[in-house]
Amino acid sequence: MRALLDELFDAHPGDLPYLVHDERVVDRAEVRASVAAEAKVFSGFGIADGSTVLVQVPSSRTQVEVVFALWSLGAQVMLADHRLAPAEVEALRGLCRPQFTVRATAGGRFAMAFQPTYELVTKYHRDGGRATTDHRLVQFSSGSTGLPKVIGRTPASLAAEVERFTRLDRMPAAGERVLLLSSTAHSFGLVAGLLHSLAAGVALVFTPRLSAKDVLATAEKHDVHAIFGTPFHYELLTTAKSAPALPSLRAAVSGGELMPDGVAEAFRERFGVGLGDSYGTTETGVVAMDVSGDLRPAAGRPVPGISLRIRDGDLEVAMPDGTPYLFESGDHATADGHPVEDRYVDGWLRTHDRASQDGNGAVRLLGRSDSLVVIGGLKIDLVEVESVLRQHPRVTDVVVVHAESIEAYVSAGDDGPGAGELTGWCRDRLAAYKVPRLIRVLPALPRTSNGKLIRRTQTLRAAVPKPS
Repeated sequence: MRALLDELFDAHPGDLPYLVHDERVVDRAEVRASVAAEAKVFSGFGIADGSTVLVQVPSSRTQVEVVFALWSLGAQVMLADHRLAPAEVEALRGLCRPQFTVRATAGGRFAMAFQPTYELVTKYHRDGGRATTDHRLVQFSSGSTGLPKVIGRTPASLAAEVERFTRLDRMPAAGERVLLLSSTAHSFGLVAGLLHSLAAGVALVFTPRLSAKDVLATAEKHDVHAIFGTPFHYELLTTAKSAPALPSLRAAVSGGELMPDGVAEAFRERFGVGLGDSYGTTETGVVAMDVSGDLRPAAGRPVPGISLRIRDGDLEVAMPDGTPYLFESGDHATADGHPVEDRYVDGWLRTHDRASQDGNGAVRLLGRSDSLVVIGGLKIDLVEVESVLRQHPRVTDVVVVHAESIEAYVSAGDDGPGAGELTGWCRDRLAAYKVPRLIRVLPALPRTSNGKLIRRTQTLRAAVPKPS
């Protein structure tokens, strides 16, 4: 990673803007100098080539400098959600055994939007172990139950993904400005945002607060050329009471989860720009992408350098260099890293996403194959149930899960429907065996720090307000 970072920083002059936040424009040379200073601090703790470090820092300039500094020392960086409870962090530590943890401290709650700085605490763990592979980025991808999958990316894998982004039509180019709403701790914000922008000479603009008014004010002030975010962010922008003129805006791309067509249509009508999709997995990075926003409902064509196939309706991606799964993680990996039957077989990653391709190769996603459940011998697609509930005019978001039975968690405004009304709505539109047995209406559904809906049954149940 040290060589990759040097290559990316050397790609453009140091006085070119890189991070724009908190009324400050920080050029590439200043970020590089801060990274070098941070690396000296970490070196003093004994962090060096092959060290393993669990990083728990919110999206911020501090987080960027920490990750880059650790990479410059040759460390393996394990990125963890900064909102994890201490018990959850300990579970990850027990799973991955990092030698060090670096976490942010805050007097109050961590901010949702990108921040300039956080204070850090670095801790050494005697029971930690050095990296045994050449993976230098480790991420955690949660399933619906059990331990998360632990996913490793090599420097070569990350460099190849950056290259794919640079070869895509209409991606932001040198001198342009991108409003980055996606978390820099997640794949899309990290690679399409931080790393690609270094490679391309792009300036990343961050909003000080995550409200429609503040996001649009930031976009207007810095005259952005593109926006990268999640469906949550774009839905938020369509609710703005007024929209400023954004004369340079030419592209908007959503990553993280499927974009509802209604949100994409509302965004184009409001801002005059098509909303494209970026589809990928934590294991592979970007797979298909459409910057133009003209290929909807397709997510885009396969990006350069990616080979994929559709077998029995499921999308599979070629990964000839070996399994990305590390440690005893989740349901899909083994301790020795050998391919596993359910997920990685003979050089192909099974995404468990149902998909189709048109004559031009554009990939259309049709939902999760593991969203199919069997109850009483009858197959039920949870995506279908979600779609029916989302069609209710006063419903904003829906997550449907299957535990002992089908449960639906719905968010709605103050005048939203009650559970009884929604049950009737479903009975009018679904076969009786598909109707959720339990419907909970919440003010808002729980989301990850990147704005992605959480689908863990336990988390959803915990979000239900307790009776007073």
